[in-house]
Amino acid sequence: MIKSDTPAVSNNDEAINTPVFSKQKEQLKIAEAYKATNNFTEAITSFESSFKEASINEDLETKKEAARNLYKLYRSNGNAAKSLKYNEIYIETVDLLYEQKEQQIALNTRKAQELVNRQTRILTLEKDRELTENRIALINTERELTQQVNQRQRWIIYSLVALSLLLITLAYFMWRNNKQQRINNHLLALKSLRSQMNPHFIFNALNSVNSYIALNDERAANKYLADFSKLMRSVLENSELDFIPLSKETELLGLYLKLEHERFKDKFDYELSIDPLVETTSLKVPPMLLQPIIENAVWHGLRYKDEKGFLKVAFAKADNEIIVTITDNGIGRAKSKELKTEHQKKRESKGLGNVMNRVALLNELHDCRIEMTVNDAGLSPDVGTKVVVKMNVLS
Repeated sequence: MIKSDTPAVSNNDEAINTPVFSKQKEQLKIAEAYKATNNFTEAITSFESSFKEASINEDLETKKEAARNLYKLYRSNGNAAKSLKYNEIYIETVDLLYEQKEQQIALNTRKAQELVNRQTRILTLEKDRELTENRIALINTERELTQQVNQRQRWIIYSLVALSLLLITLAYFMWRNNKQQRINNHLLALKSLRSQMNPHFIFNALNSVNSYIALNDERAANKYLADFSKLMRSVLENSELDFIPLSKETELLGLYLKLEHERFKDKFDYELSIDPLVETTSLKVPPMLLQPIIENAVWHGLRYKDEKGFLKVAFAKADNEIIVTITDNGIGRAKSKELKTEHQKKRESKGLGNVMNRVALLNELHDCRIEMTVNDAGLSPDVGTKVVVKMNVLS
């Protein structure tokens, strides 16, 4: 028996008759009404009609809702093939919606930068006009000075001094405002990069919970979900901070490694080691800066290895630097690049690109002097990858 999780549709006929109500949305509302009355056969027919129209009209929101409902209805009816099909379509559609939102954010950022550039040009033109007018006034004043007595000359000198001070003050405030604007833009960009977490990891984690539930392994599902919730809560709590204690960062990385290892137990083991000389409670580092690097090691190196691999994350201290070494014995960068699809290449490039952008912004804003190098782990290019991150100590 299928239980409806969608409330009954009220005033459905009135909504359908409005001229802006598209056919796919009309079918979606009808399907939800059938589902609310437990008429699941008609609900499936209407959801499939809505899905088809939404696909034709490129209505991703309606397509997503139709696919989600079809996935649940077919799963409850025992049609595993169609349930899996619509579940995959639902995940793909969610990814497309996420990409659209990212593109819109990029467009808005570009427009905002264009507006800032335009305003800067206007200020420059105004300053040039003001300087020109001041030069003309100065020439006229100097012409009059030749005909005046010494007393008048003193008054003009005072005026010139005052004018110079005014121009210096104006130039200083303009310089300070422009500098503050650049800092604000960098802080905004840093906040945006810091708040991003790969949505594929979130979806895959939830799918892992779903797999445990499907296998009736409630204990494993609860344990995995508890660790996942703890990680998400910690990430959200630290999303507004530029730096967190090293102890908190290693705890977050430990949770992330634990979740990935739970999903790929047969693919790799791992070790997270911290040198006793490293003071984890007093030292501070950027939050989740290393997570995309570890994700690349798992997804693009160890996951494709035939035998079981090993991932090591080591924290050490040298002088006033923290040195983090991330080493895996996966298939190596060259082999991984050959196996990747175009979509996977974009994802990896974007993940490491975000890390490099964060490093550049942190170095500029906080003088962190962070350095990152990526090399093959051994003499042969197919024996793994080694990433070394050096960070200046902050306390």
